[in-house]
Amino acid sequence: MLDPSVLKELAAIVGPAHLFTGPEELVVYSYDATRTASLPAAVARPATAGEVSQILLLANGQHFPVIPRGAGTGMSGGSVPVRGGLVLSFERMNRILEIDERNRMAIVEPGVITGDLQREAEARGLFYPPDPASQQFCTLGGNIAECAGGLRAVKYGVTRDYVLGLEVVLPTGEIIKTGSRTLKSVAGYDLTRLIIGSEGTLGVVTKIIVRLLPQPESVETLSAFFPDIRSAGLAVAKISAGPILPRALELIDSGALRAVETYLKEDVSRGAGAMVLAEVDGSPEATASEAGALDRACREAGAISVTRATDKREQDRIWKLRRSISPALYTIKPRKINEDIVVPPARVPDILAEVEDIAKRHGLLIVCFGHAGDGNIHTNIMLEEEERPQAELAVKEIFAAVLRMQGSISGEHGIGITKAPFLPLEAGEQALEAMKKIKRAWDPNNILNPGKIFLDNR
Repeated sequence: MLDPSVLKELAAIVGPAHLFTGPEELVVYSYDATRTASLPAAVARPATAGEVSQILLLANGQHFPVIPRGAGTGMSGGSVPVRGGLVLSFERMNRILEIDERNRMAIVEPGVITGDLQREAEARGLFYPPDPASQQFCTLGGNIAECAGGLRAVKYGVTRDYVLGLEVVLPTGEIIKTGSRTLKSVAGYDLTRLIIGSEGTLGVVTKIIVRLLPQPESVETLSAFFPDIRSAGLAVAKISAGPILPRALELIDSGALRAVETYLKEDVSRGAGAMVLAEVDGSPEATASEAGALDRACREAGAISVTRATDKREQDRIWKLRRSISPALYTIKPRKINEDIVVPPARVPDILAEVEDIAKRHGLLIVCFGHAGDGNIHTNIMLEEEERPQAELAVKEIFAAVLRMQGSISGEHGIGITKAPFLPLEAGEQALEAMKKIKRAWDPNNILNPGKIFLDNR
């Protein structure tokens, strides 16, 4: 609970219309895509960095938690208010402030929808590459918090590769600027990169400078169907080791295919055991040549059929299928544990085989899909509640296999609360303590998104 005097001060900062305390309103801001829920004491919708600063100063004085929140699309519980307190929602800070076409950059507020920025850039012949599957409703602020990736990460990288600078309100209320509007800057510590991926535990981002690229002249998309997941994995490994760098290289197993076909009421695979989606961009001549080479690589790996999209409508249909997988999985079972493991691309067939063995050993259905081109596989353990003990054992075994293959337990979802027990396995004791020292130095009263990343986050 927050003291009535605190609520009164918060209302004075953001305006009474932008402070929510009603039970129905609090429920809306209590959960994320993990379906984990915890009620906050209140929700504030600030409009400026100054208002955020005043709120954090108040929180430090009164020692109540503050939890930054974008659209609640996170997959690790990062925006769930596990210790109550105040949720900061950035719905009002949703403006694209500037698109600088000459210097290929944009300045946006954290509540801007990722897809809206992409469309505005494309209208000017520019391109913002990061594209999480939730791009039509996730926000740039949330992408910053988790260092979101997406389908095009194999060629273009992730969110941190496009952020030039930030305006950040520190947990103690100071407003700082990191980075610059230039493509290069080594003026002191790289605080921009420190903030990106810190899951709202070190600062509240209130302004973002991102770089843009020229819009590619041509894009070609192909879909290949395979008899089983192993041959599809071999195709991914073959393409990853070759001379062509696709802008997207996705793998979808039979469980995901069946779920999407049920969800979309469309037979897309004709009973195939796995699917690979690949996309290349560049000049028309280059894309035609590269798409042909990928077609041959898939057939050599054992593809049953390979189809090249003939127009943008067909491309959109293919990617709608891919982006529908997450919601479609709930047609299989009512619950899932969603992990976003990463291995070196050459080890994709190995981790797929390992996950298949783990699923058989525990009598579980584990659906695999994702950004196989950069080794980032989403493993979804589908379960009824009574299967949770076996599922939790399976998670431990999957993470152990990933680390044996010199991979990572999270490629783009972050640690949040769901992966906090496993972070020590990857980070190691000394690195973990270094992270905690940074947290304590920046947030001495532990008011900013407490309970995330570290199990003992006071």
